[in-house]
Amino acid sequence: MAQIRQLDPHVADLIAAGEVVERPASVVKELMENAIDAGAHAVTVEIAHGGMTLIRVTDDGCGIPADQAATAFLRHATSKIATEFDLEAIGTLGFRGEALAAIAAVSRVELLTRPPEDTLGTALTLEGGQVLEQEEAGCPAGTTMVVRDLFFNTPARQKFLKKDAAEGAAVFAVVQRVALSHPELSVKFIRDGRQELLTPGDGQLKSAVYSVMGREIALGLLPVAGSGIHMGVSGFASMPSCCRGSRSYQHFFVNGRYVKSRTMMAAVEEAYKNQKMVGRFPGCVIHLTVRPNEVDVNVHPAKTEVKFQNEQQVFSTVYHAVLSALGADRSRPQAVLPGVRGEDTVTPNQTVLTMRDDTGALPDRRPPERDRRPVAGAGLRQPSQSPAGGFQFRRVDPLVQVPASPVSAPRPVSGGGEEPPPERPAPAEPVAGPEDCGTEQVSEPAAPAKPVELAKPTEPAQPARPAAPVQGEETPRPEREPEPEPQPQEEPWQIRGELFRTYVMVEQGDKVVLIDKHAAHERVNFDRLKAADYQPMVQQLLVPATFTPAPEERETLLEQLPLLSRFGFEVEELGDAALAVRCAPDYLDAGEIEPALLELARRIRVTGSADPQSARDELLHTMACKAAIKGGQRNGPRELEEVARMVMSGQVRYCPHGRPVAIELTKAYLEKQFKRT
Repeated sequence: MAQIRQLDPHVADLIAAGEVVERPASVVKELMENAIDAGAHAVTVEIAHGGMTLIRVTDDGCGIPADQAATAFLRHATSKIATEFDLEAIGTLGFRGEALAAIAAVSRVELLTRPPEDTLGTALTLEGGQVLEQEEAGCPAGTTMVVRDLFFNTPARQKFLKKDAAEGAAVFAVVQRVALSHPELSVKFIRDGRQELLTPGDGQLKSAVYSVMGREIALGLLPVAGSGIHMGVSGFASMPSCCRGSRSYQHFFVNGRYVKSRTMMAAVEEAYKNQKMVGRFPGCVIHLTVRPNEVDVNVHPAKTEVKFQNEQQVFSTVYHAVLSALGADRSRPQAVLPGVRGEDTVTPNQTVLTMRDDTGALPDRRPPERDRRPVAGAGLRQPSQSPAGGFQFRRVDPLVQVPASPVSAPRPVSGGGEEPPPERPAPAEPVAGPEDCGTEQVSEPAAPAKPVELAKPTEPAQPARPAAPVQGEETPRPEREPEPEPQPQEEPWQIRGELFRTYVMVEQGDKVVLIDKHAAHERVNFDRLKAADYQPMVQQLLVPATFTPAPEERETLLEQLPLLSRFGFEVEELGDAALAVRCAPDYLDAGEIEPALLELARRIRVTGSADPQSARDELLHTMACKAAIKGGQRNGPRELEEVARMVMSGQVRYCPHGRPVAIELTKAYLEKQFKRT
C-alpha cells in the first residue's frame, strides 16, 4: 500500500514553479509586470537563443533595498498585499509572491538593484533557488534581472520546449502585449543582439499600436470609446474591410492587465455582425477599466483569465463602444492595381485623407468654370449612346435657370390671318470638346440679361411683323412670366457608366468609386426590412419537413418554440429524436428549412441565450439577397442612380455578409501607373 509523505521542499518548489514558469515567455511576463509595479518608465528586454540561455530585464523603477533582496525570492513574499481584504481589490499586476521564487527554482539568477535614494546597490546570485552570494555593487537606479540556463535542473520540462525561433517569437508576443497594455512605458526588445521593438512611451495608445502592430494595421484601425455603469472602454478596432483570418490580432486588457476574455471577444465580434465576411475576424486593442472589486484576477495561476461580477454589463459596454466606432466610419477600401517595382503602392486598408491647403480650407471639388455650361432641363442626366451599345450618363451643372414658359396662342391681326408667334433664338448646337470626348455637350453662349426661352419645334416661321391693335379693343397686357421652378440640388458626384453590368462607375472629385450594385442593393433591402420590422408570410407545407438533429440542437429548438413561431416556423416533436416542420416562411425553399433551423440552434448554443435580433437578422439575409438586383442584369439609369446615392451618402458601406460594396481608385494613383507624375 502506498504511503503518504510530505514532499521535499525542493521538489515542492519545482512543482510550484511549473504552474508559473512554462517557458521563457512566462519569465519575461512576470519580470516585466514586476517592473511596471515598481513604477518604471522604461524597460529593456534582451534574450538569447529564444530565452533559454539568457533573459535580461532592466528597468528604472524603485529598486529593492539591500535587506529585502534575498527575501524577495522566498515563496509567498510580496509587497503588494498584506491582508485578506487586499484580495478583494487588487490594483497591481503581481500579488501572489511566487514569481521570483518560481523563476529562481529552475534557473541561475543574477540580481542588480538600487533604490534611487541609496548610493550603492546590491548584487545577488542564486542557483536553483539557493542564494550563493550577496554583496554591494555599483549600478544604476532600478533593477536588472538576469536569468540564465532556464530549466537546467528540470530536463523533463526542457524537452517539451520548442525551437529557439518559436520560443523567441512567444517572448516577443509577450513584450508586445505589455507595450500595448501600458503606452506610458517605453519598451525595448533585443533578440540575439538585434533590436526588434522600441516604443516611445509617450502615453498615447496610438503610438504604441503603431510601433507594435505596424503602419499597415494601424492605418486600418478605428478609435473606440465608450462607458457603462462603473466601467469605461477605450482603444482601437479594425475596419470591417481590414479583418484578418485569425484572432491573433485581438488584444484585451482589464485595468492594464492582458487577459483572455470570451465575454469581450464575443462582444467585439457581435458588433461586426452583418459587416465582416464569414471566416474573417476583427483586430482590436481594447482597454476595459472597471472597479478593482468588480473583477477577480485570482482565478488562474498565470493571471491571464479574469472573472467579472457582471458579465452582461461588460458585454453591453464593449459591444456598444465598438458598434459606435463602426457606425462613425465613412471610409471605403481602395482599389489596387499591380504596382511598379521599387515604388510605394497603396495597400487595401489605407484610407484617403482629405488634405487642406495653407489656409485650412478644403479643396474646391466643383468643376472649372469652362466645364459648367447652361443646358435645357438642368439637373437631369443627359444620356449619350456609347460605342459599346450601352449608355453613359453625365450631370451638367446649370448656370442659367430655364423657366418652363407656356407658349401663347396666336392673335388675330388687321388684314386677316393670324400673327405668327414671335421669333425665338434657336437652341445651341452641341459641340464636342477635347475633355468630354464621346459625351454630349453644349456650346457656351453669352450670359443673357434675363432667362432665355428655348425654341419649340414648329413650322418655318415667317418674318415677324409688328402687331397692330384692333379698333375698339384694349391692348392686351403682357402676361407675367411664371416663377422658375426650383431645380434639384446638384450631387457632388457623377455616374460615368457601368462595367460588366455589375459595377457602377462614379466619379467624385479626384477619385473613381466602383460600386457592386448587387451587394449595395442587398444591404439596402436588408436595412429596409429590418427597420420595417418585417413579418414573413407563413406557408403551410403540404408534406411536413422532417429531420433528425443532434440531441443538443433538438433540445435548443424545442426550448425556443416561441422564437421560432415569430419567424414563421411551426415545429413539433416527431418521436424521440426527430422534429417535424409544418409551417415555414414563404421565402425559404423546402431544402433550406433544415439548414436554417440548425444554424439558428447553433447560434443560440454559442451565445448562451436566444437573441431574437440575431436570429431575425440571419433569416432576413436570405430575403435581402433574393430581392436584390443581380450582377449581369441590365438596369435603368434611375435604378443605378438610386443605388449610387445610397452608397455615396455613406448609408451603405457593407453588404449583410460583410463584403465591401464600393472601392476607391484615386486619380493620383492612376497618374502614377501611367508615369504622369
